[in-house]
Amino acid sequence: MRITPIDIQQQQFKSRLMGYDKAGVDHFLELLAGELERLLRQNQDLQEEMARTKSALAEMRDREATLKETLLTTQKITDALKTNARHEADLLLADTELRAARLMQDAEERRLQLLKEVQEIKRQKIAFETGLRCMLEQHVRLLDLNVLPVREEKGEGKLLEESLAHGATDQAPGSPVPAKATAPDSDEVEEAD
Repeated sequence: MRITPIDIQQQQFKSRLMGYDKAGVDHFLELLAGELERLLRQNQDLQEEMARTKSALAEMRDREATLKETLLTTQKITDALKTNARHEADLLLADTELRAARLMQDAEERRLQLLKEVQEIKRQKIAFETGLRCMLEQHVRLLDLNVLPVREEKGEGKLLEESLAHGATDQAPGSPVPAKATAPDSDEVEEAD
């Protein structure tokens, strides 16, 4: 049975002869009731504070659980991001290496093509120079062998071959050779002597 401060204040004792001093008992009961009331209030305050503390503790535990979940999720996301970043970096590096290899291969193919073109140009140059030399040598030989018919004397026909170096220089190169050139008369040759 619970006793409240009001129960103590309202408690009535039977009086007997030679019993307790009624005023002293009443005074004591009032003191006891006051103390009990103070203790009950203190107990109630402590219970309310404990309820608030339990509530705050439960809230903090919920927050802690949420923070742990958030940290775990963040860690998982961070790990996933790192893995993805590494994967993307590897892919980018592989792609870059592949492109670099292609560029090197294309450059090497272009270099070889240019070398072939240079070789072909050199071959064509040599062929052109050789052809030109041959043609010039043929023309020089033709120019060196300038055949001139000589006037017939005393029934003999002769042909004179004159080289351009020893022959007449009156003609310009490339001008036609006269059809008939006459040798100097024997009279003119004798006069010259």
